[in-house]
Amino acid sequence: MNKNSFLKNSLLGAIILILVVPSVVAQEMSFEKYNPRSTLVVPGKEITSAKFRFIDIHSHQRDMSVEKLTTLLKDMEALNEGIMVNLSGGSGASLKEKVDNIEKSFSNRFAVFANVDFERVGTDDWGVKAALQLEQDFKNGARGLKIFKSLGLRYKDINGNRVAIDDKRLDPVWAKCGELGIPVLIHAADPKSFWDDMDSSNERWLELKTRPRRKRSATNPAPWEQIIQEQHNVFKKHPKTNFINAHMGWYANNLGKLGELMNEMPNMYVGIAAVIAELGRQPQNARAFFIRYQDRILFGKDSWKPEEFSTYFRVLESNDEYFPYYKKYHAFWSMYGLNLPDEVLKKVYYKNALRLVPGLDASLFE
Repeated sequence: MNKNSFLKNSLLGAIILILVVPSVVAQEMSFEKYNPRSTLVVPGKEITSAKFRFIDIHSHQRDMSVEKLTTLLKDMEALNEGIMVNLSGGSGASLKEKVDNIEKSFSNRFAVFANVDFERVGTDDWGVKAALQLEQDFKNGARGLKIFKSLGLRYKDINGNRVAIDDKRLDPVWAKCGELGIPVLIHAADPKSFWDDMDSSNERWLELKTRPRRKRSATNPAPWEQIIQEQHNVFKKHPKTNFINAHMGWYANNLGKLGELMNEMPNMYVGIAAVIAELGRQPQNARAFFIRYQDRILFGKDSWKPEEFSTYFRVLESNDEYFPYYKKYHAFWSMYGLNLPDEVLKKVYYKNALRLVPGLDASLFE
């Protein structure tokens, strides 16, 4: 091969390499990194402040110092948030300290729910003692009881057995809430997909891939259906106690089934925290559900990230189409607005919470 032919072939090879390599790199990109920007151009805009003042029934704040509350209040004002309900109130002295800090300057803008420690279930008179402590927490300013998913998943009694949600030894706690007129906001289990096979048909595959500790076997520590049924058993056994089922009881992706459950258990309410992505992909179905059950749905967010509230506002208030969700691993689909009527919005945003939770300042919403 002469010098001219060699240079010609080398140049041709370089051109081919330049053209081909970027395509090969793109094809080898992992699904975790693939996050395309939509080219769809449709009307709509971000909503950064709620149309009506709202109550966030599902927040978690470990730090409730006066300094922290001052910072929170600024963010709340920007969002048009009237009252924040902190579900991580603790019990005893810890709860009283939080309430005392609130009462120093912010008594009408924050509320605290108590928590129960289930570590000693099985000791003598555990239920009676727990109920008495809850009553004292209520006297100290608690406005409700929050049950974490650890009940049913992690807690064991003194003999090493899993404490089921419907364990009869817990009955005094549920009964005490009914007696005091305070709601129980309860989180049971997690999305069913966490119990399902982690394969190509699992809609939560990306979340389980990036957060493997969330994956459970079909029976770890019990089947999903069993844990959910234990929760429903409690609702039925204590009809005088109002229960707020966190995350719509993990049935936001099956509103027909959720409607059946709500018809069956009139003391069950639902919070929408962390399931807005399920609602935003079925706007017509979800809108009909919200209108039908408008007296039993409460606004909540869960994780405190003010920049994420706008997606909730836009799903609930607008009729916008195909706008992004903020966590790809939760939802790789886009959102649509439900365009809820104003009266339904008011009930979801604050009226239902005012009716269920004692001691909240209704004047904030006049």
